[in-house]
Amino acid sequence: MPQRVCNFSAGPATLPYDVLEQTAKDVVDFQGLGMGLMEVSHRSKEFMAVVDRTEELLRELMQIPNGYKVLFLQGGASSQFFMVPMNLLSIGKKATYLNTGTWAKKAIKEAQLFGDIDVAYSSEADNFNRVPHQDEYTINEESEYLYFVSNNTIFGTQFQKFPETETLLISDMSSDILSRTIDVSKFSLIFAGAQKNLGPAGVTVVIIREDLLSRAQEAIPTMLKYSTHADKGSMFNTPPCIAISVVCRVLEWLKGIGGTDVIQQRNEQKSAIVYEVMDSGSYYRGHAAKDSRSHMNVSFNLPSPELEAQFIAEATDEGLHGLKGHRSIGGCRASIYNAFPIEGVQKLTHFMEMFAQKNPV
Repeated sequence: MPQRVCNFSAGPATLPYDVLEQTAKDVVDFQGLGMGLMEVSHRSKEFMAVVDRTEELLRELMQIPNGYKVLFLQGGASSQFFMVPMNLLSIGKKATYLNTGTWAKKAIKEAQLFGDIDVAYSSEADNFNRVPHQDEYTINEESEYLYFVSNNTIFGTQFQKFPETETLLISDMSSDILSRTIDVSKFSLIFAGAQKNLGPAGVTVVIIREDLLSRAQEAIPTMLKYSTHADKGSMFNTPPCIAISVVCRVLEWLKGIGGTDVIQQRNEQKSAIVYEVMDSGSYYRGHAAKDSRSHMNVSFNLPSPELEAQFIAEATDEGLHGLKGHRSIGGCRASIYNAFPIEGVQKLTHFMEMFAQKNPV
């Protein structure tokens, strides 16, 4: 294996090395066909088998029950910000949203084009440093669904307990899908961009209850109806073949290490190592409230912007890349998704301790 840096980027993010190696081979010669993966027909039996296997693995790893469709769509998770209300919000009806960060705000903006959106909770006044408890918001009784973002990459917050509701429950799980075991049956629709835990940018996974496929209005463009893609097995038009293939290999990797129960334990262990260093003194200050801390993204500040810039520069020299925080909040951020190794977290925390000792305030 060539020398690899510790990639703390928030996305596109680190992938299992074995997956990268095999994908590189597939790009040149896919399954010995004498053609690269970018050249093979998406309707060939070889690629159709990849799509079928990807769905099979996702269903197995997430324990997706009968009565749900799995779709592989293009347009990124951002396209789901409008596809969800276009397909599920009846004309003139209401939906409830929880505003816990940038991606929730963007989704609210898009949804307001299609209906009456009730923002039942917002932590914007506190720079999105926490997610709500169940008793901190009320779901409008006329709402057709409740929408929330399970993990907020920028601010390092995560729902450790999901909302409970009798109405339809919609979640953007782009940055923590498959990072823990969840009960899919509690949700009406889950979507996730691939470039955090699943694979590369280019494909978005949608898991939707079958009975919701008929809710879309007739006036919605064909490509923007979930039913279009469900009816054609995600093959209504040419899908992002390479991205789906990489997702398949990532899912095989996850299954090989023991599935979501095992990866959840690893993720909790990795994040605990970083939070322990942060909590050991006042030098590093976490952005998220303790009961809202993410196991995927750890956002933190140093005593000054100057020290933060120095920290990021020296960390990069040590092979610790991608630690600069999002421009909206500054500081630093360590993204430690499923494929990020615990050894990289240990290197980071060792560097954090050494940096604080060498640069006291």
